Amino acid sequence: MDEIKLYIEYVAKGLEAVGVVIIAIGALIAISRFLVSQLKFKNHLYTRLRRELGKAILLGLEVLVAADIIATVVTEPTLKRVFTLGVIVLIRTFLSISLQVEIEGKFPWQSKKIEAEPYSN
Repeated sequence: MDEIKLYIEYVAKGLEAVGVVIIAIGALIAISRFLVSQLKFKNHLYTRLRRELGKAILLGLEVLVAADIIATVVTEPTLKRVFTLGVIVLIRTFLSISLQVEIEGKFPWQSKKIEAEPYSN
């Protein structure tokens, strides 16, 4: 059983590394595309940069949450560890939802983009 726990820890650590690499590479790609477009077109593509950075961070956060969930299998279920892990997963999930709302303009459970309601008098 100890060998299985060791392999599960390796998988969790590997997924954490993959999540960090996804965020780092995604940020580098987004920034390089932004800089190239600034040099070529002189356009202000700030919103595109934010969208691409948000997508990289969102994907990385989802992988990190998966790593946290896998890591719970091998941790001792002390109240302090469970609470800490719960807070980490909660924060990462909140960040993921916030990023998705900012990128897509809707919550994950909504089918259409959020529309601003006209003022009614």
